[in-house]
Amino acid sequence: MDYRYVKAFVLTARHLSFSKAADILKIAQSAVSRQVKLLEESIGEELIIRSSKKVVLTEKGKEFYAACEHFDRISNEIFDKEDTRQLKVGILSGLLKTWFTPILLRYYKKYNRNMHIHIGDQPELLKGIELGNFDIIFSTENLQTDLVSSLKLFDEKLVLISKEAVNRKKLHEYRWIVYSEGDNLFKLSKKRSEQIIMVENISTIVQLAKNGVGIAVIPDHVIKKTDSIVIEELPGLKSPGIYMTSLNYKNQPQFLKEILSVI
Repeated sequence: MDYRYVKAFVLTARHLSFSKAADILKIAQSAVSRQVKLLEESIGEELIIRSSKKVVLTEKGKEFYAACEHFDRISNEIFDKEDTRQLKVGILSGLLKTWFTPILLRYYKKYNRNMHIHIGDQPELLKGIELGNFDIIFSTENLQTDLVSSLKLFDEKLVLISKEAVNRKKLHEYRWIVYSEGDNLFKLSKKRSEQIIMVENISTIVQLAKNGVGIAVIPDHVIKKTDSIVIEELPGLKSPGIYMTSLNYKNQPQFLKEILSVI
């Protein structure tokens, strides 16, 4: 079916008049008749019986017109109704527990949208937003592509934590508590520790460091004021920004307006 000519048919069928359809479309009556003819040829069916006095729909024409009107109504309902679907969020573990949870509390004082929050590592989140698994993700990656774009929310401050003071020149002699192979401890030390614990939970990392199991590099907003722990600033270590990433919408959807108003 050549969908380019459906509009001409629908208006002709609705008003049973080629001239009325031509007035609405602002084209010549002969052009409307030609478009309907091309539609009929594309589907191999006669939809309209033409005469000098009136326009008559065939049985197939009547059925097709009813289907077109139904589609038009359904389409209007889809695009006119309020956007109330579930919001799918992907986020890093540490951000959820220390930063995003207070935002959620503020969000649900204003809105009532269902939400599914998935905790993942950086590669999973980046892949998920491009595959459409998430509506938005919160990560430390600034993505600017034809498909997605990121908005910087704030800068993280990275710190080294331990139970006791650490010799910065001999970091490789301590046990490392890291989140992944991309952890900042690997960037901070030229030599790799032979003792490494990999834990995909930022709260557990803090607990292990507090109890003298090893050292870790984490964002300072993860640490509670009540935590008894040695904290060393790392001015030489580039601090990643925190970004919110979504698809490149020309017109901002309602769910983005909501979450941004709270953030």
